[in-house]
Amino acid sequence: MTKALLQEFISNALREDLGDGDHSSLACIPETATGKARLLVKENGVLAGMEIAPLVFHTLQSDLQFKPLLKDGDLIKPGDIAFTVEGKTRTLLQAERLVLNIMQRMSGIATHTREYATRIADLKTKVLDTRKTTPGMRWLEKEAVRIGGGVNHRMGLYDMIMLKDNHIDFAGGIEKAIKATQAYLKQSGRSLKIEVEVRNMDELEQVMQTGGIDRILIDNFSPELTQQAVARIAGRYETESSGGITLDQLRDYALAGVDYISVGALTHHIKSLDLSLKAY
Repeated sequence: MTKALLQEFISNALREDLGDGDHSSLACIPETATGKARLLVKENGVLAGMEIAPLVFHTLQSDLQFKPLLKDGDLIKPGDIAFTVEGKTRTLLQAERLVLNIMQRMSGIATHTREYATRIADLKTKVLDTRKTTPGMRWLEKEAVRIGGGVNHRMGLYDMIMLKDNHIDFAGGIEKAIKATQAYLKQSGRSLKIEVEVRNMDELEQVMQTGGIDRILIDNFSPELTQQAVARIAGRYETESSGGITLDQLRDYALAGVDYISVGALTHHIKSLDLSLKAY
């Protein structure tokens, strides 16, 4: 995400929340009043969103004082203070919910990702995110995965070719889908990696015979069958496992020898971390 897109996201989110005014604050807080607040941690986890929070505050008040006390990726516990902020009281109140929404969700994702990454930290396999993200928040959620120790898959439909089951079925089979893709990339002058999903060993064999791709997505295989698939691929292409792989199953798939394991639950089965912005 570019700085301009991030600023657009923040501006749209504030506009959604403020509407024609924060009437609760306008009603009882003088325009000239100033105050201080701090972000209080209330739950164990991994902190994320520290680079975004000051941008939210400064969008509302450019001269507001933001003091970070922790950084993204830090392990946190109840009672920790992530940052302090000092400025107009109305600004603090207007920014509070957006800052918390962003940081609580990002920290929840980073915390969940750290569990997965730690489980296979001694192996070559890396944990990937997916496109199962909240509309409008994809960059923030994928950044949280990175902060938690995971690796980002493609950001969207534009930066990698991924031929999944529906693409293959609509295209008339694996060979046709791959060859059509190769022709498209040549004709359009694009240099994008090609990943192909396989659902069984027969489809894997078709990919191996066709060639000209970069990664094979081994979908819904057992760990034992995954190991056979990895042996057949024999390092010719990158390998990725997917298909509802849980934290308890993660290490078995990593031990099967794949390069990556994609886990949609990193971003779409998330409990936000408990944080609170309090005046002091």
